Amino acid sequence: MPRQNTCPADFPPFILSQIEQVALQIVATRKARGETQAQWAQRLGISQPTMARLERGDPAIATATYVMCLWLVNPQLDLRQLLPSALPAAPPAQAATAPAPAQSPPPSAADELADLLASWNTPAL
Repeated sequence: MPRQNTCPADFPPFILSQIEQVALQIVATRKARGETQAQWAQRLGISQPTMARLERGDPAIATATYVMCLWLVNPQLDLRQLLPSALPAAPPAQAATAPAPAQSPPPSAADELADLLASWNTPAL
């Protein structure tokens, strides 16, 4: 029988830490705007207690809820920026005579998330 969803307690510590850091940024942004948890909860279509859990970094909150909340923080959010670019198609076999130059690996999703969080400004809604 296939395993069900991973229990949040089983998440790697790095992931739990990232969720907590995102939650802290969400709290800071909401407070900087002078808005309440209830106001944000209403915009997100969740209850105020769920908003409080989200702000505590509860990993059991639905990913879509976190994404919507991040969108409230930054309406220009594009999560696709966290993914590596599509790899180019391999050249035809007869054209592959010279070795390809070494390329540095793309930044990890965690690095890109950290850069994205650092670059956010807090536009008014």
